Amino acid sequence: MDASVHYGSSKNEKFHGRLPRTLGQNRLLAALPEEVYKRLAPDLEPVRLEIGSVLHESGEQLRHIYFPIDSIVSLLCELDDGASGEIAVAGNEGLVGIALIMGGKSTLNRAVVQSAGFAYRIRADILVREFESGSALREVVLLYTQALITQTAQTAVCNRFHAVEQQLCRWLLMSLDRMPSNELTMTQELIANNLGVRREGVTEAAGKLQAAGLIHYSRGKITVLDRPKLEQRACECYAVVEKEFYRLLSKRTHSTAR
Repeated sequence: MDASVHYGSSKNEKFHGRLPRTLGQNRLLAALPEEVYKRLAPDLEPVRLEIGSVLHESGEQLRHIYFPIDSIVSLLCELDDGASGEIAVAGNEGLVGIALIMGGKSTLNRAVVQSAGFAYRIRADILVREFESGSALREVVLLYTQALITQTAQTAVCNRFHAVEQQLCRWLLMSLDRMPSNELTMTQELIANNLGVRREGVTEAAGKLQAAGLIHYSRGKITVLDRPKLEQRACECYAVVEKEFYRLLSKRTHSTAR
């Protein structure tokens, strides 16, 4: 299943034109040497991803790889009874569809758009061919994969040992790092599904953060008012994951905007 993408009011309409300059760029694409990026650029199709759109289902053979720009995608693990939990998120620091590049063709997780926005989409065979050629793309993707494994492992530990309030702080901070503003459009029910906890737990945790002046929550919109204090309330899991991403990928950026 491909994502439901649209721009404007017509659903499933591809975005024809240039992305707004203010959106910046996907950091993995920016980490590629100019010659590699130029080879891929003609096949990078800008699309708009709407919240709730499914980029791929569990077990489905993938056909495209997505490089988010200002959108965020949740990677979910689902159980037979319909329950699900988020194992990782992908935003402008990475890509969605890593199984294709690694040769798996399909994956057991489900990719759902958590925050609407733009992304670049490319056919799997084109990116796999570039990866297998031994170009600089291979190093960048493998480093990202290592960072993603760290995020997945840390998420599992966090969900097992830390309080809902700490999990919520981690989740909010990770979302903010992948967005151009301090405002998130997200219902408490969706947050609860992502964290794999009861909605009442998220309501209580969000209420405490709002009472402390760290966030403002109203009608499905969360605005972070005091990020430093939010970081203080979060568990160590947020810092562990972000430091690993920075260690692996920060020094490999060849261009911050293309």
